[in-house]
Amino acid sequence: MLLHIIARGKIARSPEAELVARYEKRLTWPVKITELPENGGRIPDPVTPYKTVLLDERGKDLSSEEFAAILGRWRDDGTRECRFVLGAADGHSRAERGAADLLIAYGTATWPHLLARAMLAEQLYRATTILAGHPYHRSG
Repeated sequence: MLLHIIARGKIARSPEAELVARYEKRLTWPVKITELPENGGRIPDPVTPYKTVLLDERGKDLSSEEFAAILGRWRDDGTRECRFVLGAADGHSRAERGAADLLIAYGTATWPHLLARAMLAEQLYRATTILAGHPYHRSG
């Protein structure tokens, strides 16, 4: 299953970009990163069938194991692409939230977009290693 990170704004050269690159290299699942302008820009057409996950303050606060279980279920059900969309500074519209398959949040705190992208990359790496059967120190 393709893991497709779609983010508003450019990450450029930054410590956060280094973190994203580090986890992107470690992922064994295919990953694609698409950067869109802060305002505007068209989200590319998906590979079908697909699921859309929005990072949103109204989303569920999932454990790493819960997140891995969802990805594993989608993969096993034949999903070919999972799109993870980080919105612009004002977040996602009501219509976007309504059309998403899942909303996730990293707690109730507000996180900078660049840091949220790095956190997502890390959680994707962690989820795929959990699904591959690697020992998870927080398990149980």
